[in-house]
Amino acid sequence: METALFSPSSLFADSDGNSTDEEFTDSSHQDFVERKHQFPGMELLVREFYFHELNANLLWPGTFAFAEWLVEHRSWLEGRRTLELGSGTGALAIFLHKSFKLDITTSDYDDKAIEENIAHNCQANGISPALPHLKHTWGDSFPISNPHWDLIIASDILLYVKQYPNLIKTLTFLLRAYTPEVADSEPRDCQQHDLVSALPRPAFLMSWRRRIGKEDELLFFSGCGEAGLEVNHLGSRVYCIKPKERRDE
Repeated sequence: METALFSPSSLFADSDGNSTDEEFTDSSHQDFVERKHQFPGMELLVREFYFHELNANLLWPGTFAFAEWLVEHRSWLEGRRTLELGSGTGALAIFLHKSFKLDITTSDYDDKAIEENIAHNCQANGISPALPHLKHTWGDSFPISNPHWDLIIASDILLYVKQYPNLIKTLTFLLRAYTPEVADSEPRDCQQHDLVSALPRPAFLMSWRRRIGKEDELLFFSGCGEAGLEVNHLGSRVYCIKPKERRDE
């Protein structure tokens, strides 16, 4: 299988597209800065890169909006085995684990510095040992053949326009190859009008607040549809993505 390696310049739309690479700076070092960030009901100390070539450097504002939404829908998370894609600093996973005792695994590009920084942030916020972490480059063969996570989450990962096909490939595998460790209850749809029902198993919850163009959004959603995935908007720029029912394919 072709390795889905990429450089910073390959993450974004072309120069005439709707997305930009304004977050990247010309720097060769990976010094850190520690900042206190206020999450719902708690303050976390998060070490961030001054610069990281894969843009895992900062805690983006959309993380806080997604955290607030998840708090409002706490019942949807209870008892779920969760994988976060594009964990970056690990702050959202740390918050969810500390708030709800959520069984959550962090994941990001196969990069030692990212993994070590997430472990550092876990320790700095009283989580020892660190949360389990999975190094995975979108589009590559997944390191676990029978993934058992029934909930996948991600915040602000649609900035990487040229990686949409690889992201969809990984996401499709995780949703289609899901293997429950124990018998799950009968899944129920996550329609916008049914906010009290549980999410289906498996499901992908995605939120983003970063500026991307409508054409880029359509590109991602169309790619999901072509891969046999169903997209439902839950409001507040939060989306639930799940495998289509076989009768719909």
